[in-house]
Amino acid sequence: MSFFGFTEGIPQFIRDHPYPIGVATALGAIFLSAVYTYKRRRSKGCLDPTEFKEFRLIKKTQISPDTARFKFALPTPTSVLGLPVGQHVLCKGKDSDGEDAVSPYTPITGDSDLGYFELVVKMYPGGRMSRNFMELREGDYLPVKGPKGTYKYKPGQVRAFGMIAGGSGITPMFQIIRAILKNPKDKTKVHLIYGNRTANDILLKEDLDGFAEQFPNRFTVYYVVSEVSEKIQIASKSSL
Repeated sequence: MSFFGFTEGIPQFIRDHPYPIGVATALGAIFLSAVYTYKRRRSKGCLDPTEFKEFRLIKKTQISPDTARFKFALPTPTSVLGLPVGQHVLCKGKDSDGEDAVSPYTPITGDSDLGYFELVVKMYPGGRMSRNFMELREGDYLPVKGPKGTYKYKPGQVRAFGMIAGGSGITPMFQIIRAILKNPKDKTKVHLIYGNRTANDILLKEDLDGFAEQFPNRFTVYYVVSEVSEKIQIASKSSL
């Protein structure tokens, strides 16, 4: 509800209270209360740290043989997830024995992304939560709880970050990198070394290369692979 709804009774209030100073004070109090309530409602995230809430999958994109990008809808197009940068969520499903399975995942999106959030998930054979993501189809719902974690990134916290990531461990780093680069007031520089078995295993490469090209003075990424194939090209301004 718009906070302007709180002001509907103001004309009648003025007629009932013909005292200028008192009316001005009362109107000021009503207005400030309305603004506070409105802002609080808008800023409240969709997550609950104590209870799982279900979010609908609206898009699933396979980005490697065993990894997919999942996009979930929030309740409204203007809703925010409410996850501080540096924290993660817990996702719940069932394991192969029908028992509850809970695993932590870091969304790669932030509260500047309205109406949705995204997870990048590597699905391991025999993984307790992996089978749930393998079977998840667009229109299905996933129980999620959070925020979780003790670390919260603050803009300008350090002058530069040196990050080392491997495989799907890129997601916590990506979340922080993206938040830093999307904030023009944050002058923090980031240097990332990202290791994988093969070039085909590099996750979010297009996004990372885009960051390196758009912010050459603020972000550098070095890709390291243990197996090289002549048929695969990984050369770019941000690659080794």
